[in-house]
Amino acid sequence: MELRNKKGVSGFLLMEVTEDPKLQSLVFNLFLSMYLVTVLGNLLIILAINYDPHLHTHMYFFLSKLSFTDICLSTTTIPKMLMNIHTQNQSIAYAGCLMQVRFVLMLASLDSCILSAMAYDLYVAVCHPLRYTVIVYSRLCCLLILLSLFTLIVDALLHSRMLLQLSFCTDLEIPLLFCEVVQVIKLSCSDTLINNILIYFASSMLGGIPVCGIIFSYIQIVSSVLRIASASGKYKVFSTCGSHLSIVSLFYWTAFGVYISSAFTNSPRNSVVLSMRYTVVPQMMNPFIYSLKNRNVKGALKKLVSI
Repeated sequence: MELRNKKGVSGFLLMEVTEDPKLQSLVFNLFLSMYLVTVLGNLLIILAINYDPHLHTHMYFFLSKLSFTDICLSTTTIPKMLMNIHTQNQSIAYAGCLMQVRFVLMLASLDSCILSAMAYDLYVAVCHPLRYTVIVYSRLCCLLILLSLFTLIVDALLHSRMLLQLSFCTDLEIPLLFCEVVQVIKLSCSDTLINNILIYFASSMLGGIPVCGIIFSYIQIVSSVLRIASASGKYKVFSTCGSHLSIVSLFYWTAFGVYISSAFTNSPRNSVVLSMRYTVVPQMMNPFIYSLKNRNVKGALKKLVSI
């Protein structure tokens, strides 16, 4: 069944990366390299976790799901960017735009939920080590992932359903390199009050709850660390949490930058750069952060490569 909106708009125009023909090949190669590094790096993390029995723990279960989500999020946006640069055609079909909106919403939010679950796992491991196996168990981990995924799928479908009710003006250029729900709504000539209310509500719930969970977990972890007398004990806790904290900082720092940019600046180029940092850079850097800062992952990767 073909997806159509009220005015029968067939597609949108995405923003051009650069108008300089000399730079297009450079940008194409840059995006292609970033995509390949993201996919291969996260795939290696998944394979290393599955290969090494020592990594069959709840924390690495969440890490493998985070790596898979990062591959999917990058695949949702970057291949279309590469095709547009190669063909010098910035158009995207209406159905394709809706598909991007759904997957970007769902996968970016799923990243946030998984990071929150990892923070909770660290909190229990540090603050309640003797009760860890009772509080955190395999079925709970699977349930958290499935519940998050179900909720986010419903949210993404609801947003895309609301977009189908909108009519669009003659200006159909999205000031980003991919379709994002807020930017698509801004192109509408219809009353978007309900759409905006839905966005604010979903953002506060699906974004706010994971952030509050991460903040609560780290407050408890820091409080527990301050009660440790030995310096070696404190170092062990911080080294355990270091990789996760680095990823959380990178993910939310770029997300916050996109929000500030969209709220306080009208420069499309700035919005493009910040949105790329949000949807590409964290996903590319996650394997490096975990392989460089986590000795268990580093050892598993060495074993995997030496096969």
